[in-house]
Amino acid sequence: WQPVFERGPATTIGDVAIAPSNPNVVWIGTGEANIFRSSQAGIGVYKSVDAGKTWQHMGLAGTYTIPRILIHPANPDIVYVAAMGRLWSEGEDRGVYKTTDGGRTWKRVLYLNDRTGAIDLVLNRRQPDTLYAATYEVQRRPWRLIESGAASGIHKTTDGGKTWRKLAGGLPTGPLGRTGLDIYRRNPDILYAVTENLSKRPPTDEEVKRDRARGTAPQDRNIGGEVYRTDDGGRTWRKMNAAIRGIKRRADRG
Repeated sequence: WQPVFERGPATTIGDVAIAPSNPNVVWIGTGEANIFRSSQAGIGVYKSVDAGKTWQHMGLAGTYTIPRILIHPANPDIVYVAAMGRLWSEGEDRGVYKTTDGGRTWKRVLYLNDRTGAIDLVLNRRQPDTLYAATYEVQRRPWRLIESGAASGIHKTTDGGKTWRKLAGGLPTGPLGRTGLDIYRRNPDILYAVTENLSKRPPTDEEVKRDRARGTAPQDRNIGGEVYRTDDGGRTWRKMNAAIRGIKRRADRG
């Protein structure tokens, strides 16, 4: 291994993407995609056309946090960037950005409000105008996260970002936290979403015991992490109960 960005002006990286049609074209999105008190902001995106030997800053300095970069499978000049924006304050440099000229100019193609950014993004390689974006309404505070805003969710475009619609069809209807997405390349109608369901559930017997041992009344908990799958491009979703039970059993065993 050789470092290729060790002298770059940003110390944290949110994502790295290689153009499927040209492996010498590499993009870096600066600013780590974690919503921690210690998270470091970035200063936009960088591009290399010589496999990392040299880099050029391509803008989006105000986005601060870039969780995902996607490059069109056949045209390396078409690039999408998911941006979370400032963690500690409101700001309009959030959402999904698109360039069609290799980064010389950008257009923000998905924006919801000044507290909601795009935390993940996937693309259908067979139909590259079809993308799915996970949005996350959140603000960092010194001792807590203010999250679960109504703008959190999953959105789909079939025209390269000109129009979007929010998906439902079986996804949680209550407050949501962070969501991660992945798409099955052999059949891109199949997607998985790992989402933080912040709706409340009654405590388990073990949780009741722990609450009482601490001298507090039993408290409802967030439902927490859930896995959902769609087989029809996002029209309908089902919760993967078996996967959730397996995760819980492994967690219980430590």
